[in-house]
Amino acid sequence: LVDISKSQDSEVGDGTTTVVVLAGELLKEAKPFVEEAVHPQSLVAAYRKACKVATDFIQKDFSVTLKDLSEKEKQDVLHKCAMTSLNSKLIAGEKDFFARMVVDAVAKLDQETLDLKMIGVKKVVGGTLRESFLVDGVAFKKTFSYAGFEQQPKSFPDGCKILLLNVELELKSEKENAEIRLKDPSQYQEIVEAEWQIIYEKLDKCVKSGANVVLSRLAIGDLATQYFADRGMFCAGRVPEDDMSRVSFATGGMVQSTVNNLNPDKVLGQCASFEERQVGNDRFNLFTGCPRAKTATIVLRGGAEQFIEEAHRSMHDAIMIVRRAVKNAAIVPGGGAVDMEVSKVLRNFSRTLMGKEQLFINAFAKALEVIPRQLCDNAGFDSTEVLNKLRQKHALAEGGQHFGVDIDTGGVIDTYSSFVWEPVIVKRNALQAATEAACLILSVDETVRNPASEQEQGMGRGRGMGRGMPMGGMGRGRGMRR
Repeated sequence: LVDISKSQDSEVGDGTTTVVVLAGELLKEAKPFVEEAVHPQSLVAAYRKACKVATDFIQKDFSVTLKDLSEKEKQDVLHKCAMTSLNSKLIAGEKDFFARMVVDAVAKLDQETLDLKMIGVKKVVGGTLRESFLVDGVAFKKTFSYAGFEQQPKSFPDGCKILLLNVELELKSEKENAEIRLKDPSQYQEIVEAEWQIIYEKLDKCVKSGANVVLSRLAIGDLATQYFADRGMFCAGRVPEDDMSRVSFATGGMVQSTVNNLNPDKVLGQCASFEERQVGNDRFNLFTGCPRAKTATIVLRGGAEQFIEEAHRSMHDAIMIVRRAVKNAAIVPGGGAVDMEVSKVLRNFSRTLMGKEQLFINAFAKALEVIPRQLCDNAGFDSTEVLNKLRQKHALAEGGQHFGVDIDTGGVIDTYSSFVWEPVIVKRNALQAATEAACLILSVDETVRNPASEQEQGMGRGRGMGRGMPMGGMGRGRGMRR
């Protein structure tokens, strides 16, 4: 069950709870049949048939395609999908605000690849959720800085050129146990000056490249920091690798492992503006207006670290949902509506079959009702009453197939017209993964146990109790003699 939840998360990004709850309910419905000596393979075959009928119905007859919509309408649909995903999360109170942010972030990605790594999420404790913001480009926390950093310019509003390095720009002692023998003490000064000459040559080449901002994965020492500050340049060392790759991707810069033979036209990145901004107790470096910007950064604010972590997980689910909706432009009504309609279709289908298979597919149909039931329980409503209303609505010849749970009032509502939507791929993947997991567990004939190891564990517990009891008895005995 844990594995199917992980596969749902990696494949779709949302619906992890759905798939586990559904698999558990399918096994619960199968238990009475197994106890009555029904062969598990009969159940497995019926479950797989039911799953195929359900997924085909969702894909072909129940879904709504979004390919023919205008760009504005498509953005609106994606916003609704993101809001549906955030509905059950901790940040549901601000779902409209965050859904808009998620859709804008995904829209900035390369629409062919939609690489999740290109959306950075930075967490800053303090402030309110509403103070979270989206950066159209790259933002990362200010790195460790040396003396001279205060004298550097903190913004380049009229555009800047960025040099990306994988080079250490500081004086360091020899790593190996180097030994130099000198015949004349004056030669010692020449060696020291040679070291300084090497670092100054490196710094001079960086300046001559025409860059305003120098970023390095490795350390930039106090000498280099002061050198760049005197020449009106900004520098940052020890930049995290993922931030470095996003800056490179967004600005078009190439990470260099040497400062020799730098070609400014080929290796320097560019952006419209750079600034260092205070966010809470931290300072952030922001690169915006990047010409090749296929990346975005979300800066999350919140009162406590745990709360921000939960908000991050919620945002991840919403981002994955929007990505999937962009790639697979088909949606179904949420709120348990699709589960109730598929349950009705499977019940009708089971009546066309003969033999025990009819019962097994009926059990599969009943198991699907766990989703709206769980939604009612989580919202604190009477699940029996709501399910009866839903059954009545879905039994209608027309107009009732889109009804699902209304968690605001505790009744039922047309979730399609209320814009509670989710991508088809979420529901389809959840059904397939839950069915496969249930079939796999049903296929297990017996569990082989080792009685010897169980006996040893039992004896270990017994020995522990035995040691305790005589001590207690001896204590009471002495007390009685006195």
